[in-house]
Amino acid sequence: MKIEDRKGIVITYGTFDLLHYGHLELLRRASLLGDTLIVALSTDEFNSLKGKESKIPYNKRKELLESIRFVDQVIPESNWDQKVSDIQSFGVDLFVMGDDWEGEFDFLKNHCQVVYLPRTIDISTTKLKKSFNS
Repeated sequence: MKIEDRKGIVITYGTFDLLHYGHLELLRRASLLGDTLIVALSTDEFNSLKGKESKIPYNKRKELLESIRFVDQVIPESNWDQKVSDIQSFGVDLFVMGDDWEGEFDFLKNHCQVVYLPRTIDISTTKLKKSFNS
């Protein structure tokens, strides 16, 4: 592949607990926007700081993500502030998040392009957790 054909490196962030088709669709669409997709996966410790409890431990969530053919690399997300350093360290061209975060990461536009993708309708981890508890 010639350098001018290269689409670039894409990064997204998330907990990806109770992996579902909405997650897969987000990751698939993100992967189509570049040549390489990096997923920064929230650690259990970081989720705890955010007031979240993962049903699946970090190492298992990482294994699941690594098994998806359009995910090229999984890195740990351990704090809110690492995004800029990740973008710089990995030479990221495009930051992708679901549109429920619209505007929250616009400050990253100084470092790379930022895209908010529409969420998959009628599915979310929160909805799944609620349905399990009913």
